[in-house]
Amino acid sequence: MAKYKRKQAISPETQEEALAVAKATQRPGQTKEQTKLIAQGIQKGIDQYKKQQKFKAREQDRQRKKEARTRETGEPVAQPVQVSQNASWLPWSLLAVTWLGIGLYGIYVVMA
Repeated sequence: MAKYKRKQAISPETQEEALAVAKATQRPGQTKEQTKLIAQGIQKGIDQYKKQQKFKAREQDRQRKKEARTRETGEPVAQPVQVSQNASWLPWSLLAVTWLGIGLYGIYVVMA
């Protein structure tokens, strides 16, 4: 059985808000068609933002429920600590490049 992705209808409030923003940023000489395309892009952005916020809310709710369960049972849940060993060279290399750049600039200024 194939799963179909259900296309959600865009709410009228979102459409009105996107059109208002598109009209507010409208340039002189811009056609109505261009304004509609801009409004559609704004609608997509608003929908994407709403989806991200829903996802964050679900994650926070899951975390809250998980913490509530651990408080009820009294067992602490160990959170794995992620320490990246590969990224420790990055700050030092940036520092070295910065000092090298400062040294080269100083030599350039003295020679000039």
